[in-house]
Amino acid sequence: MRMKATLFSLTIAATLMAGCASQKKTTATPNTLSANEVKNGWVLLFDGTSFYNWHSFKGTNGVNSRWKIDDNAIAVNTASQERGDLVSNEEFENYHLSLDWKISPNGNSGIIIDAQDDPAKYEWVWVTGPEIQVLDNTGHPDAKIYKHRASDLYDLIASSSEPVKPVGEWNHVDIIHNRGSLEIKLNGVTTVKTTMWDDNWRNLIANSKFKNMPDFGKFKSGHIALQDHGDGVWYRNIKIRKL
Repeated sequence: MRMKATLFSLTIAATLMAGCASQKKTTATPNTLSANEVKNGWVLLFDGTSFYNWHSFKGTNGVNSRWKIDDNAIAVNTASQERGDLVSNEEFENYHLSLDWKISPNGNSGIIIDAQDDPAKYEWVWVTGPEIQVLDNTGHPDAKIYKHRASDLYDLIASSSEPVKPVGEWNHVDIIHNRGSLEIKLNGVTTVKTTMWDDNWRNLIANSKFKNMPDFGKFKSGHIALQDHGDGVWYRNIKIRKL
């Protein structure tokens, strides 16, 4: 009986070890694409080591010192006195954008889509492109404002649920922007789903803080922008697939 118990214990231990090994093998390295993702048309917008696909809005020399690479992620360098959102070099139309974010305590940031990179015409990217809110819901004052919480379509549509993780943990976002249909998922849960550019969309804008911004939410393509709101924030695994 003692021998059987020992063998049983060893079998269980081996099974657990095999499971752990299998889990390690299937855990993706940050800022990489699997063979299946490459086959399905995914492209990395951040490789973990460079700003090759990005530039600072209103920047004259690529990415200014307000942004840094920290912990294999694009991060706001709060020690820098420079300011400015980070903008993708390329414009996109009809795509699935996937990325991870984590926020600092009391932090605020955002992911802006359809942003127009025209500093001569627009003072900020957010006067043209809708924003998916990135926020510490427990500490930032914006969390007390309806439609200003994490994963809300900022000031337009409130998140239908709040699957956001605590400060300091990574959240995964999917933004599916395809021929007028916009779907936002946070940690695998659909939080916003709407149709853009129809009467309802125009009504949402007319009843928001963007009502006096004539070009807001009208563009069917544009740049991806990561917002510098003055607080610490990190973005990684930024990848996109054209639809």
